[in-house]
Amino acid sequence: TPQEEVLAGLFAEVLGLERVGVDDGFFDLGGDSIIAIQLVARARRAGLVISPREVFQHQTVERLAAIARPVTDDDTVENEPPGSGVGPVPVTPIMAWLRERVGGDAALISGFHQSVLLRTPAGLGLDRLTAAWQTVVDHHDMLRLRLDVDLDKDEDKDRDEDRDGDGNGQGEWRPVVRPVGDVRADDQVVRVDAAGLDADKLGAVITEQALAARDRLDPRTGAVAQLVWFDAGPAQGRLLVMLHHLVVDGVSWRVLLPDLVTAWAGGALEPVGTSFRRWAQRLTATASDPARAEELDTWLDIVEGPEQRIADRALDPRVDIAARARSLSLRLPADVTGPLLTDVPAAFHARVDDVLLTGLALAVAQHRKRRGGRGTSVLIDVEGHGRDDALPGVDVTRTVGWFTSIHPVRLDPGLVDPAEIRAGGPALGAALKKVKEQLREIPGNGIGYGLLRYLDPAAAEELAEPPSAQVAFNYLGRVAPGDEGADWSLAPEETPPGEDPRMPMAHVLEVNAVTRDLPGGPELSATWTWPDRLLAEDEVRELAEAWFTALRGLAAHVAGGSAGGFTPSDLLVDLDQGEIDKLQEAWRRRR
Repeated sequence: TPQEEVLAGLFAEVLGLERVGVDDGFFDLGGDSIIAIQLVARARRAGLVISPREVFQHQTVERLAAIARPVTDDDTVENEPPGSGVGPVPVTPIMAWLRERVGGDAALISGFHQSVLLRTPAGLGLDRLTAAWQTVVDHHDMLRLRLDVDLDKDEDKDRDEDRDGDGNGQGEWRPVVRPVGDVRADDQVVRVDAAGLDADKLGAVITEQALAARDRLDPRTGAVAQLVWFDAGPAQGRLLVMLHHLVVDGVSWRVLLPDLVTAWAGGALEPVGTSFRRWAQRLTATASDPARAEELDTWLDIVEGPEQRIADRALDPRVDIAARARSLSLRLPADVTGPLLTDVPAAFHARVDDVLLTGLALAVAQHRKRRGGRGTSVLIDVEGHGRDDALPGVDVTRTVGWFTSIHPVRLDPGLVDPAEIRAGGPALGAALKKVKEQLREIPGNGIGYGLLRYLDPAAAEELAEPPSAQVAFNYLGRVAPGDEGADWSLAPEETPPGEDPRMPMAHVLEVNAVTRDLPGGPELSATWTWPDRLLAEDEVRELAEAWFTALRGLAAHVAGGSAGGFTPSDLLVDLDQGEIDKLQEAWRRRR
């Protein structure tokens, strides 16, 4: 059908495939929740309305096409009057999480940022770049954010002194988006002469300038963006785009960078659906919804389990700060990553996150056992993109801002012998099924936890009592670095970490994973970060390698051909896992 033809083309486009059939499943082909947002946005441009939730519910081209609606004037997205994105912004759960992390001291988040380093055309031009960035800043409201801090009455320092970074910055946080025209791009764009520099000198200059750009950030003054152009003369240059984390997340970059290139080339930017301000208003209003309060017992069951330390002591915010963080990065080769993102989720009717978290839970449980700990359950803070379509009439597929959500999960894959993990034995399949079902029990993809924990005073008091998770996990999805060496592709040079050096670390161990679609196939890259006084590098390396061993085992388990199957959440009938396994085994024998 015409709808199937459109969606098959879009599946192929966002997943980097030549062709997709009507029976092919989005997640079986390597899709994830972030790519689903891109699919939804491109479908709308092609005239079809689908939601991220529907991509999960109707995963094949055929099933999704059957429920796709044509875009009409009466579309379900609420129309916002011009300027609705300007003005005070409610403090969202993730902003409240950050405020609690630094004890309310806004001075400690000045340099908290994300950045991207790009290759640029030789003739980029300072004036042309500045004009393009002005277009982007005027188009995306959150790039004009300022964080006002209403100081406590007994504060010794006045507001001006605090804005200069001399006060302690503590007080009520009040984000506000300024009107179009209030932010001048030429205050945020810097040119650095890099002509004739060899690779080593260029890398050193990039590091030096990146640190200087970080020091210029301060949301209290509205300095939430810094662009540094390394002008290499007739050669290809570099462009550092650094944004304060309050205004950007991983999904936002997939909107911002193409928009910057489009504006530089003189093209028109596509409209934004729902503003961040309106989304934040709608989201925070749901904190008082009785349905949210009904989730409290579920979250208490998750966080009130036994404390399971992976280090000898808890985090100390005075000692364990970002300046003392250590990191380790490892890569999983394409011959393992490819099946891990496609064959394994397809066999178990699962998602990529289910697979990755199963491996992580197994690795952490083994680590704890080696240290003399007991039990196989693991408490993990899971970071998500936060753009789930939980709010009707909202379209944030092209909205820039910090939408991230964080919620705890308690995963128990059961006891699996390390030898069976290495061999890819059947116990791995049973572990994946358990973890998958435990994740499906999380209400609303976890968005309610932050609302209860930070915006509902009564629930917050109960949820704050148990020890917090020591491990955090964030899967950033699949990214295409672009044609190697091409203009606007990702540059190879390293840039400094994104946290302000003074910030207290949030977890004993953080795992940030991303899949890069390279010419030789997709590679999973994971960076492990920890405070240097809590864990030794050899401990973290052992844990990281144990995770990769579990992931290799899962891929090998499915490669055998008989692994996989349904779990209770896949079915409309009330069967437990044992009953489902017996039925599936009988079916296999009959075939």
